[in-house]
Amino acid sequence: MLTIYVGYDPREAIAYHTFCESVIQYASKPVRFVPLHEDMLQFDGQQDGTNAFIFSRYLVPHLQDYKGWALFCDGDMVVTEDIYNLFKMRDGSKAVQVIKHNYKTSNPRKYIGTDIEADNVDYPRKNWSSVMLWNCGHPSNRILTRDLVSEAGGAFLHRFQWLKDDEIGGLPKEWNHLVGEYEPRDASLYHYTLGVPSIEFYMRCEGHREWNKHVLGMLNVEGDRPEEIVRRAAWRTNGRYNKLQHASNGGRECSGTDGPDIGYSDVRPVRGEQAVSGA
Repeated sequence: MLTIYVGYDPREAIAYHTFCESVIQYASKPVRFVPLHEDMLQFDGQQDGTNAFIFSRYLVPHLQDYKGWALFCDGDMVVTEDIYNLFKMRDGSKAVQVIKHNYKTSNPRKYIGTDIEADNVDYPRKNWSSVMLWNCGHPSNRILTRDLVSEAGGAFLHRFQWLKDDEIGGLPKEWNHLVGEYEPRDASLYHYTLGVPSIEFYMRCEGHREWNKHVLGMLNVEGDRPEEIVRRAAWRTNGRYNKLQHASNGGRECSGTDGPDIGYSDVRPVRGEQAVSGA
């Protein structure tokens, strides 16, 4: 069983689910996903970062009881090949293996056009920690307790200062290709570090077809259309639809499947309003 810890931020939940879908589509071995969600962990994983798991990623050895191997990945990614190929690169002499990026960002802002838009700050070993193949049983990782991770600070953790340099192994760059930062290329893992293609500003970025393929795969119901699934979900959770249900049932409460038989083709969400034909 391959254990994969994935960053989960409710403000960008589509990223977690799309990444997991891409892994499932190509995996040749059973996988187990563990979302790093602060409410589950009861741990403040954000602190000084822009996502909700910037610190909790360093809890992986602790969560594994300092045993075995586990992979951590940011959520804003998709793979294009079998994730087992990455696990096959495990090196027992290393405490962790990463893609050792050496770059300065050419994009001063990220998540442009969203409520989580932020400065894109440079720092030493930037994005090394976005894909980490953890040797959880390595003695040097036993220092990573909940208390230390919560108190150590970003510089200590992001720069892997609890490790000697020769304890940090490398991985091929194609397993963490930084979209918008590197020249386009075929990649084993596309990392949409500036913003995922579901954000309008990045909808035509490199790797957008691969991303959208897995978004559609995640929404797949045989014989149905993803856009209708999304439309129905938005409509059924809209307050106006619930009021229409209530009225059509003579004022009684409606279950999830009760209510008027409104044809899905009649539902036309528009900006700032929901509309039903004939209403």
